[in-house]
Amino acid sequence: MENHYLAIDVGGTKVKYGLVNHSGELVERGNQPTNRQNLKSFVAQLQAIIALYHDDIRGVGISLPVRVNHDTGTIHAGVMWSFLDGVDLKKALELDLPLAIENDGKAAALAELWVGELKGVANGLALVLGTGVGGGFVINGQLHYGAHYEAGELSFIYHKITTDRVSRFGFTGSAVEMIKEIATELELPDVHDGEKVFEFINAGYPQATRIFNQYAQAIALQIQNLQATVDIERVVIGGGISAQPIVTATIREAYESFYNGNPYINRMISHVDIVPGKFGNDANLYGAIYRLLLELNQEA
Repeated sequence: MENHYLAIDVGGTKVKYGLVNHSGELVERGNQPTNRQNLKSFVAQLQAIIALYHDDIRGVGISLPVRVNHDTGTIHAGVMWSFLDGVDLKKALELDLPLAIENDGKAAALAELWVGELKGVANGLALVLGTGVGGGFVINGQLHYGAHYEAGELSFIYHKITTDRVSRFGFTGSAVEMIKEIATELELPDVHDGEKVFEFINAGYPQATRIFNQYAQAIALQIQNLQATVDIERVVIGGGISAQPIVTATIREAYESFYNGNPYINRMISHVDIVPGKFGNDANLYGAIYRLLLELNQEA
């Protein structure tokens, strides 16, 4: 396994990890609950995972839901990950192997750029639907970071001038909030049971369909806004719910309806292709390793 790399994807509830080979194939995987108690326990958890494979890997790639300054190595994090704010995680891990750290949305975009639906696409977007909305722009064939490594922080797009979180794309585009709303409407015992919610959506239950269609329209509207801003060829829908074919299909249908029915738009703004991501919940694992390979190639 000397040609393998260890990928770690840190989420709010679980840390997923797996071995990825140089060809971009995930050959082994595991997961465990995320330890967010404090920096010391979090670092210890990552060190323990790395120790499981240390002697058989050439490097480690880590995906995190934080902003990573690749110039300084410093992490900038919000309330949920406040213990990581200002931390240089590479130094904290004290690892004697090559290590790369990437924002989760940008990792998803890198996965699609490497061996997914953005490979060969000059200008595109990976749109990741989860607890919030993450993403990464590919501009001229490369991941675009922006002046402060903040490009793709799509959760912070607002619909109107307000501090109300329901006016933020991170709320209206949240797959978790959509599932919760449908589960509450249907009086399901577990409001986080996405599989059960999609059973009702796929079966065409009116209450589920109404909320889901509103959700898809909110996504489609922001895709149009982003297309008018950046001018991209393709949008790749990622996140766990992208494994459900109805998700991309309904978002695409909502976008087509708006685009084709609005002459102010379709006469001036080019149509964008909307496709499901190749990797679903595994995208960040692939993307973290591609970031590592890019850094190693740059050093070489």
